[in-house]
Amino acid sequence: MANIRAEHDRVRVIVADGIDPTAAKKAARIEKQKAVAATLAQAEQERVRNLTLRDLFKVWIVDGVNRKDGNKELRRIFEKDILPIIGGTPIRELTERKLRALLRPALAEGKVRKAQVLLLSVKQAFAWAEKRQPWRAMLIEANPADLISEDLITPPDYEEERSRVLSEAEIRELADILARTSAEYKAAPAGSKYEYERPLKQESQLAIWICLGTLCRIGELLMAEWKHVDLEAGTWFIPKKNVKGRRGKRQDQLVHLSAFALRQFKVLHELTGDTAWCFPARKVDGHVCLSSVSKQIGDRQEMFMARKPLKHRKHNNTLVLGEGKDGNRTAHDLRRTGSTMMQALGVNPDVIDRCQNHVLSGSKVRRHYQHHDYAREKAEAWRMLGGRLTAILNGCDVKSDFPMPSIVAQFVSPGISG
Repeated sequence: MANIRAEHDRVRVIVADGIDPTAAKKAARIEKQKAVAATLAQAEQERVRNLTLRDLFKVWIVDGVNRKDGNKELRRIFEKDILPIIGGTPIRELTERKLRALLRPALAEGKVRKAQVLLLSVKQAFAWAEKRQPWRAMLIEANPADLISEDLITPPDYEEERSRVLSEAEIRELADILARTSAEYKAAPAGSKYEYERPLKQESQLAIWICLGTLCRIGELLMAEWKHVDLEAGTWFIPKKNVKGRRGKRQDQLVHLSAFALRQFKVLHELTGDTAWCFPARKVDGHVCLSSVSKQIGDRQEMFMARKPLKHRKHNNTLVLGEGKDGNRTAHDLRRTGSTMMQALGVNPDVIDRCQNHVLSGSKVRRHYQHHDYAREKAEAWRMLGGRLTAILNGCDVKSDFPMPSIVAQFVSPGISG
């Protein structure tokens, strides 16, 4: 009753002041809603203000980047090396000092390339964020990643680009190692195979020779489909979607297979020709992991690996060439070796670039009017390279017809010259 009387007295006063009680209630309700909205807005501002690098990554990896591997490698880089260290830091609190602290351990271990990749990954995420809200507001005054350049974290004596080229002796040694280890393992008694080192998979061995004989990138090869390989015509079509490079800068490539390269594809077809992929994955419908061959090669050169043995991975020196005097070798070194061999055979550098499917710079007018595809010149260059590789593995001059040592016979057909 007391409350009722108090409310009655309040209304009487309001009426006496010429105020509509119903309007007054509505106004009070609106004020309360405004107060609630203001509180919620303040809370949202505080939430946005405290968004972290991990919050940015979750959005960016879905909407801001689209790599051919489905962002798998980029996700691994962030989740393994970046987010555990600075992922919980609000973006507004990320400074040049904190980013340098992220890079310092890799640089201290001499892993310059790793530090460069970490920096470029953060730079890419922030470049995307700078153009979009709510991230833009947090980076509008300064983007800490812009304060650090690759040059600032790269030692003066560091050579980023590899120059490793396999010599003819190393090519012969590689063929000998692959053939010998395969033969020894195959001949081993069934109950004692564990005593022998398991050789590189035959598909991976063939990938090595195809890369060397065509100048292709290992990733392009591992994504190849049999529908793009014409064994009768001796051609391999590489669609631009499989080519490395920025969108709009990629181009299709038709490889005219030399007799050497065609032989490798025919052997490969005997192994995987019943599938859609030249290098099919074991457990899924698709191609193998694009880093699989590179990992297999690297794992068998442990003397150059600064890491502990990994579970379910090889860890030996069976693929070290020349006792390791000239360093390790990678799958990409095969591409460089093949192009260098073409150069030594007198092939025009422009043709070599086209065999490597490089996008050539030059006058827009020239590109507009000159459309010769250099198919004949490229085919001849590949033929010459195949002939030279055949001669090297035969251990004889390119013009001679001596049978090759049986140890490499599974890789190169006798009597062919290209």
